[in-house]
Amino acid sequence: MANPRISMRKLTEVLRLRHTAGLSYRQIAASLNLSYGAVANYLTRAAAAGLAWPLPDGMGEGEVEQLLFPVAAAPARPRVEPDFPTVHQELRRKGVTLQLLWEEYQAAQPTASYSYPQFCARYRAWCSCLKLSLRQVHKAGEKLFVDYCGPTVPVIEGLTGTVRPAHIFVAVLGASNYTYAEATWTEGLPDWVGSHVRAFAFFGGVPQLIVPDNLKAGVAKACRYEPDLNPTYADLAAHYSTAVLPARPYKPRDKAKVEAGVQLVERWILARLRHHTFFTLHELNRAISALLTDLNQRSFKKLPGSRHSQFVAYDQPALTPLPSQPYEYAEWRRARVHIDYHVEVDGHFYSVPHRLVRQSVDVRLTTAAVEVLHGGKRVASHRRSARKGSFTTLPEHMPKAHRQHLEWTPGRFLNWALTIGPHTRALVQHLLEHKPHPEQGYRSCLGLLNLVKRYGPVRLEAACQRALTLHAPTRRSVASILDHGLDQLPLNSPPLLPTTPLVHDNLRGPTYYH
Repeated sequence: MANPRISMRKLTEVLRLRHTAGLSYRQIAASLNLSYGAVANYLTRAAAAGLAWPLPDGMGEGEVEQLLFPVAAAPARPRVEPDFPTVHQELRRKGVTLQLLWEEYQAAQPTASYSYPQFCARYRAWCSCLKLSLRQVHKAGEKLFVDYCGPTVPVIEGLTGTVRPAHIFVAVLGASNYTYAEATWTEGLPDWVGSHVRAFAFFGGVPQLIVPDNLKAGVAKACRYEPDLNPTYADLAAHYSTAVLPARPYKPRDKAKVEAGVQLVERWILARLRHHTFFTLHELNRAISALLTDLNQRSFKKLPGSRHSQFVAYDQPALTPLPSQPYEYAEWRRARVHIDYHVEVDGHFYSVPHRLVRQSVDVRLTTAAVEVLHGGKRVASHRRSARKGSFTTLPEHMPKAHRQHLEWTPGRFLNWALTIGPHTRALVQHLLEHKPHPEQGYRSCLGLLNLVKRYGPVRLEAACQRALTLHAPTRRSVASILDHGLDQLPLNSPPLLPTTPLVHDNLRGPTYYH
């Protein structure tokens, strides 16, 4: 009972109201604000102990409590204290629970073990003596916490003498506290993604979850429940078959591991480098790498082993293997397909299937390639070009009519004309050569060669021969010859001209030009 003294006072009232006032159980319960069951329990225990009202002289509340609620004296026996450091480490293994560890402890000490509730309570008391960063129990290979240090490291550029700050990226595995750190010029998206790639290579595997802060390089829109990831960061996670779980805004305990890791890097690495002068980023990272090895091999104060030994024992076997190729940085953009079924990227135009005209698409840019996606599916892929104002077009993206026009070349026209006859070929060649650009003569050539459908190849060849003889090598002349049947007359016959000159007031004679 939560407060025996108050219960005992009410018990004496229960006895008085029952034996003196003769109230019923329900009346007593209502009067004393007790439940019906409590009143029945008190009176049953009193009857079994032979206790009535009034109480015997000299009997106090303590004697009444001992009489009605006797406590059996438990025999004292020695207890074997569990090995809580080992328990704490074993909990990091996947599938291991406190229940399982207590059963193993009880099996080893069947007569001198604590009960399961006592075991859990004593373990929680032991954990309360650890540092805040170690209170959470992290499964092996489950989480990688990432963040940047607050302080930067100055780097002096050798040629100009300009002092440039280098930012320190830190990644900490949850179970072993194994730490990775490196310097980058910025905290922007390219450096953020590149640091992740190098951290995975350093660990030799990939965790199940990445827990970053809500910096803009990783999280486009911070939200406690459904944060919106940067597309490039999400693409990185998909490439390594992992997931990103950003810490809740203004909840530093969600990433306590990396907060402690950042503090360790600042104290054990950056503080030791404060009197050093660096002229290149590579030189700084080489110094960080040497001190990082020392940090990971330092022994724990309250736990056995070191970060490196814990990593080898727990995190390393549980990490997912690295993919065959490291992630290549890719930038994502949103674009709208122009009326000419091209999208513009950095001043260059890349084709997409013509059915996507006026629709919005996603563009994935790498150093060498441009990929266009619609509805999550890739619809086009091109080699990236730096030529501004130029076009990269694939024939399969064009409408049928545009594709057929693209397939015409001067050589194809000449070969087609040669199948009709040499005079037809000669006239086609004349049409192509007497235009500023061959493509300007394509329409005339098509009109000429299509006459074969109406008049046949023999008549077309004869008409082209007559047009060349008359020095009228045009499509219009050939069509007129065929329309009037002149192609069927011998070439040596005189032309059909009037035998007498026409005389009319509206006609100028030859003398007009003298």
